[in-house]
Amino acid sequence: MRNNVKQGKEVYGQASVVTGGSGAFAEMAVAKADSIADKPRNLSHTEAAALPLVGISAWQALVENIGLSKDQKILIHGGAGGIGSIAIPLAKHLGASVATTVSTNDKQFVRELEASQVIDYKTENFEEILNDYDAAFDTIGGETYRRSFKVLKKGGIIVSMLEQPNSELMNQYGVKAIFQFTQVNRDRLTKLAQWVDQNNIQVNVEKTFSLDEAGNALDYLKDIHPRGKLVLTV
Repeated sequence: MRNNVKQGKEVYGQASVVTGGSGAFAEMAVAKADSIADKPRNLSHTEAAALPLVGISAWQALVENIGLSKDQKILIHGGAGGIGSIAIPLAKHLGASVATTVSTNDKQFVRELEASQVIDYKTENFEEILNDYDAAFDTIGGETYRRSFKVLKKGGIIVSMLEQPNSELMNQYGVKAIFQFTQVNRDRLTKLAQWVDQNNIQVNVEKTFSLDEAGNALDYLKDIHPRGKLVLTV
């Protein structure tokens, strides 16, 4: 693949060790050319750093795996999280009606993202409220994944970031199930950046930590479910 990245250009992407990068917990990082693209113009560097993995996860699920289209209905779990907070406006952009599950404190946050229906998973059972949905996007796994089949229509589809397809549930409900391994590449990053810039999409960064505080950031992520993302600043 031809390398079109020029010195001095502002880029964003992924420096994952798994894909041949050096890792991003560093003042300087090495990334494969296919894992970076031009940074969205309307985002700060901090916001852009928070976008690649969650943004591509949402894009790959909704656009590529589900093929979400106008007037369809989708259930997005964890709407206030990093992936969910990008998936909701993306689904709305595609013309879909969005239901999402969040905790009580995050209900207003996802309403501002224009989710059509907000369900408090601590006090409500989403499968008793929703039905005949075209798609579900699971970022939670476990019982939440299994219960999600109940809200889908026959011929519907569920994409999970955590669970392998369950053939028993697929046959029982007549639903297609996909496990998604997110793959960040230049083509997806470029399309994502264009959508972000054209639609003035915001990336929510709840908190930043210095590079020396990386351990604290990981503890925060483990103990608290942040709205959007955490970012290490250099």
